[in-house]
Amino acid sequence: MAITRNNYVFKGHKTLLGSKFVTYGEVELPTRYELFSQSENGFDWGYAGSSAKQLAFSMLYQVSNEDFARENATDFAFDVIKSLNHRDWILSASEVLEWAEKRGGNFSLSNKEDKLVQTIQLPIQKKAKKIKSNIVKDICKELGITQKNLAEILEVPEGTVSSWAVKNEIPRLGKKAIEFYILNQKNQKIVESYKNFLTLMKSI
Repeated sequence: MAITRNNYVFKGHKTLLGSKFVTYGEVELPTRYELFSQSENGFDWGYAGSSAKQLAFSMLYQVSNEDFARENATDFAFDVIKSLNHRDWILSASEVLEWAEKRGGNFSLSNKEDKLVQTIQLPIQKKAKKIKSNIVKDICKELGITQKNLAEILEVPEGTVSSWAVKNEIPRLGKKAIEFYILNQKNQKIVESYKNFLTLMKSI
């Protein structure tokens, strides 16, 4: 059975390269395929398709029960999930329950602490909509490099990267190369940390 916690919130995040993560109470939200199988590709938002319905069911199940979640997943996807058209979003459990109450659901939190989270987070969401991001610039900023550096890393002409920035899109092979570079950088940091640890142990 799902457990509702009165100060928990749902958080969604899309990485620059398109991976999607949803958490509840800072723990990854289960897809619940065994109860409601709509999509084999996990969660998504900003539309009302199969992946959005999968997310709708999992969110509703977390604060209500299986029957209610199953019966209302499609409507929740259209009413709520479809409107989450930005990379990062936050919804409190009480917001989801308010929607459920309008649908005849009789579920409640032990108190309304989520309301405080709601009033803090919603203005941030509205501001985020006004900012038009650029995937190339965002990646360069996240990695702390220039577009010229990115071109050198990927071994492509600088004009190619500039073209990606203008179109605000990166081809699939380019994304794979960037993902490989990011993974390689993380692995190098792990190796360096291990070497530093061994050096410290030898000095003791």
